[in-house]
Amino acid sequence: MGVLRQEIRPEEAGLDAGALDRLDRHCARLVDAGKLPGFLVSLARGGRVAHLTAYGARDAAGLPVENDTLWRIYSMTKPVTTVGALMLVEEGLLSLDDPVGRHLPAFAAPRVYDGGSGDSVRTRPAAGPLLVRHLMTHTAGLTFAFYHAHPVDALYRGAGLESSVAPGADLAGTTDVYASLPLQFDPGTQWNYSVASNVLGRIIEVVSGRPLDEYLAERVFRPLGMTDAGFEVTDEQAGRLAEMYGESDTGGIHPIPGLPLRGRPRFLSGSGGMVASAHDWHRFMELLRRRGELDGTRLLDPATVDLMTRNHLPGGADLRASGSRPAHDEPGNEGVGFGLGVSVVIDPCRTQSPSAPGAYGWSGVATTTFWVDPGRDLTVQFHTQVRPRSSHTVFRDLKRLVHEAVTH
Repeated sequence: MGVLRQEIRPEEAGLDAGALDRLDRHCARLVDAGKLPGFLVSLARGGRVAHLTAYGARDAAGLPVENDTLWRIYSMTKPVTTVGALMLVEEGLLSLDDPVGRHLPAFAAPRVYDGGSGDSVRTRPAAGPLLVRHLMTHTAGLTFAFYHAHPVDALYRGAGLESSVAPGADLAGTTDVYASLPLQFDPGTQWNYSVASNVLGRIIEVVSGRPLDEYLAERVFRPLGMTDAGFEVTDEQAGRLAEMYGESDTGGIHPIPGLPLRGRPRFLSGSGGMVASAHDWHRFMELLRRRGELDGTRLLDPATVDLMTRNHLPGGADLRASGSRPAHDEPGNEGVGFGLGVSVVIDPCRTQSPSAPGAYGWSGVATTTFWVDPGRDLTVQFHTQVRPRSSHTVFRDLKRLVHEAVTH
């Protein structure tokens, strides 16, 4: 078990201790007001942790958040799955331009929504193949069942995909169900956040010949020293797992069921199935910050990480302009593009909160987030366990307060 620890004083890392105290006080007020159960936040410059705060409770019994607390990171799983797939690309076993149907025959002849709804939906052949790169960039035309903005979203719900899992199915069976449904648009033409990383996880299984959890454990977690990361928690780990909370109608929070992690899951979600500690995630961020290498272990070539962390959206657009639905027309998406498995700041002048050009990262539905700022040699992670009913300002305020703390 690895435990994250502060290594240097903020001033040694070009961080203002007073501004960091403001950050801590702001987050602590959210806990004290019953908006969050507890939190952990860390900042590192040049790979050395210069600020680390754990505050509040990790469960309803009042056990405190500790530096070794385990967190369901949900969609922060996506960058990990992407790294795993890019390793196969570097080995020549996979290509970004491979048609998905080459590895998953059910996707060999994708069809696209062409009008109607329900049983009257009309489809047509896709204008071009669905490629592996479209899965990584969420330009595949896939969707989520919990969206309510397009007739294809309703088809996902009709197929029992409310939780992105086909009833009783594993990853292979679920991706076959995805393939039986029409795409929302021609691959590569728009951005729509979706189940694409689950399909990518299944491709990893087919190409590597290993279940996704075993592949990532062997190729990513163990080499990086991510000692707690995985798709399940053991009896020994269980006491450190933070409890999941949801928002109530009154604005408070209450415990809710979280991603089941006791015992190996039947469905291995490359989209959102992981648990990790702050130590684990610091190690993963360091792999990216150091462009594919950590402590003498290289998983990716620097050029591959550079490719991963550039904007790949059609025409160089941002998420707001590339979105196919009203849900993407949000201020927080302005000035932010998308690379391979991560968002990328392309125009800091248009972002909702202070950002640096080229900063990249992603967030999870339980209010976890991270970003790497190459220009400032900065990495940031924030963890709590609350599934909000709607968008909130936690991330926006966090970015503002971190921005104010960087002195040089």
